[in-house]
Amino acid sequence: MSTPILQFGTGRFLQAHADLFVSQALAQGQALGGITVVQSTDSPQSSARAAALAHGYRVELRGMLQGQRIEETVHVNAVQSVWHARRDWAQLRDAMATTVQVIISNTADRGYALDDADTAALLGNPTTAPRSYPAKLVALLHHRWQQQPEAPLTLYPCELVSRNGDTLRDLVATLAQSWGATPSFLRYVREHCVWVNSLVDRIVSSPLEPAGAVAEPYALWAIEQQPGMVLPCSHPAMVVTDALAPFEQRKLWLLNLGHTVLAEHWQLQGGAADMTVVQAMHTPALRTLLEAVWADEVLPVFDAEGTGPEARAYLVELRDRLLNPFLEHRLADIAKDHAQKKLRRLAPVVERAAALQLPIAQTQLRNALA
Repeated sequence: MSTPILQFGTGRFLQAHADLFVSQALAQGQALGGITVVQSTDSPQSSARAAALAHGYRVELRGMLQGQRIEETVHVNAVQSVWHARRDWAQLRDAMATTVQVIISNTADRGYALDDADTAALLGNPTTAPRSYPAKLVALLHHRWQQQPEAPLTLYPCELVSRNGDTLRDLVATLAQSWGATPSFLRYVREHCVWVNSLVDRIVSSPLEPAGAVAEPYALWAIEQQPGMVLPCSHPAMVVTDALAPFEQRKLWLLNLGHTVLAEHWQLQGGAADMTVVQAMHTPALRTLLEAVWADEVLPVFDAEGTGPEARAYLVELRDRLLNPFLEHRLADIAKDHAQKKLRRLAPVVERAAALQLPIAQTQLRNALA
């Protein structure tokens, strides 16, 4: 079976985002083909989810979109097979050497972390998979380069990392260099493979068992245009742009920052263990604090950069998304890896305000980072 799209990550976000887009595009004849998902963990929950993906699953879209109430069930049939990285490593290598055109990933907050157990001995090993995602890519790309060095390949990291394509490319190239890879392979990694910076935006609040998810109707995949880039599909929620930074900045500094601010003060105030975002937005103390952070500590930075009107327009839509009564988006889930999220989501706003020498206190953001 042809494997045009390879996906690392089985989580609910990709199920309700990229996988859903490909499924809908396949029905219109506007996708490269089906998706092969790579499972990297051995937990019972992950294994049950992976086994269910290839049988099709549903995504419940619930909320408001452009003033219209949406309650829709979408059946997703894009996943054609699921392989386990450790058990199916030889099959995965063969696919990389032949039919893979696009790689999509969302490996969560620690997905770019390296593993000391991964060594250069794995570079040409046909049976043993590396543990970390970057090391898996080094090994797979090396095998592809040996077999068909001219074949095009586009990689779409969807992790919430600024300039995620550039970041993953540099990480993979640096790891390959540390393993003693040849200069020609390093050129292949850096110059032949197309590493796409992109921004994904959709609130996927809860999983369905064994596979599927509940998500908001709003969705965006902003993709930075690059020469030679091959898209996995065409979809109305996909935007190819020459200016990715404004999309990224608005989402990170308003939506993601807002989530983390709510989670921070939910923790400090000892909120209910099952409190959701919509409940927090209806809690006066939390809502007032969040609105003050947006108005007094974040929007002045957008204003100073000349993008205040766009930020305020995004914020109008964002409030409706956070007040979506259908989504059970728990603050406890948002608070996972909280320290790392604060550094990614709050610190850049503080640093930018300092660089612009803005006379704003940013008390709440600074306290959260202290």
